[in-house]
Amino acid sequence: LTFNNIRTMEQLAKRVAKKFMFDNHAFLTACDSVLTKNGFKKEEYPVIFFPDSYEFYWTSSPTVVVEKLLGYYNKYWNEDNLKKAAELGLSSKEVSILASIVEEETNKADERPMVARLYLNRLKKGMKLQADPTIKFAIGDFSLRRIMHNHLTVESPYNTYQNVGLPPGPIRIVEKKTLDAVLNAPQHEYLYMCAKEDFSGYHNFAVDYSTHQANARRYQQELNRRKIK
Repeated sequence: LTFNNIRTMEQLAKRVAKKFMFDNHAFLTACDSVLTKNGFKKEEYPVIFFPDSYEFYWTSSPTVVVEKLLGYYNKYWNEDNLKKAAELGLSSKEVSILASIVEEETNKADERPMVARLYLNRLKKGMKLQADPTIKFAIGDFSLRRIMHNHLTVESPYNTYQNVGLPPGPIRIVEKKTLDAVLNAPQHEYLYMCAKEDFSGYHNFAVDYSTHQANARRYQQELNRRKIK
């Protein structure tokens, strides 16, 4: 069983079911059974799954599959990683939720620790995360290339422009290296970020809002020039 680049439990269920005798509904039912009794709410289910390759018998039951994958989750959250999370003021589940935002925010692995610390700085100050990927998740459309003002008004617990703190669950299934990026995020004072106007996939970071506004204007001008709506 190999899976990666998965956002929702429904997508995961379809991917998993292709490898076994059971269907996607049976997998989701097993998640309800196994994960609920292990203290996970439905919106938190994605935290236990790590993109990777796993070996099973193709006749394995959905319960066996979920329990084994939960075991890998528990193995990752050893004493050292739990201690790092506690030092950040986060639970293991909250680290996964934050990591999902970081992973959606940038596909540049070398930038993820920087982005993680920015959001940690915001959480520490009680600022709203204002993370665009959470808006896409709340709307249900990850194909959006430009977040407009009307998108920011969507009523959802995942709307980090309206709600302070982390959303109730991850917005994607995250890689272990992104969890590592959060747990080992380097110290800095940045509070704002905006995609670079060169469309390299990297971001401009800022400590103060006026600098951020200048960065945002350059990016918006380039969006307009390229007629991206």
